[in-house]
Amino acid sequence: MNKIICLALMGVFLAGCSVRPASAAEQRAVFAGGCFWGVEAVFEHVKGVIDVKSGYAGGTKETANYDAVSNGETKHAESVEVTFDPAVVTYEKLLEIFFSVAHDPTELNRQGPDIGPQYRSAIFITDAMQEKIARAAIAELNASKVFKKSVVTEVVPLIVFFAAEDYHQDFMKKNPDHPYIVYHDLPKVAALKKQFPVLYVEK
Repeated sequence: MNKIICLALMGVFLAGCSVRPASAAEQRAVFAGGCFWGVEAVFEHVKGVIDVKSGYAGGTKETANYDAVSNGETKHAESVEVTFDPAVVTYEKLLEIFFSVAHDPTELNRQGPDIGPQYRSAIFITDAMQEKIARAAIAELNASKVFKKSVVTEVVPLIVFFAAEDYHQDFMKKNPDHPYIVYHDLPKVAALKKQFPVLYVEK
């Protein structure tokens, strides 16, 4: 599937959405794609990614905690904040990984066994360039019929990202034998290694 997605997105990137020059400055991207444990784990294994934090985006500080977010009524989405070096890995490549490995972008308000708006697919953009790239990528994926269903990923401005509780950070590293991790998230990391071998790094 990754090769198909890559070809589908190549036209977008060659059309001028990826002209941003490489910079030594760190940049950040915020993605939501279901339970943050697995999404965090995927991006932690990507070369050029400096740091990944699990957290919440889309809601207020007062309700940015796991117990409140879990009821699906706070407007937050479980999200990850990815700090990366654009000279090593581009935002476009992170998007490709997000769409093809980290989650299923055609699932509305759910991922696997997790159901509710807190598990929605979303890209929280930090500037106009990210918005341009993300919207163009989604349009191209839908037009090329890569998936049997349309991509439902939201593209919305990032207001603020709230880091999740400490026990959620690096959850896969700390709990590699957790049943949820073994069944749902280790396969995502394996898929990253198989589909993006040049970008995959052991952690």
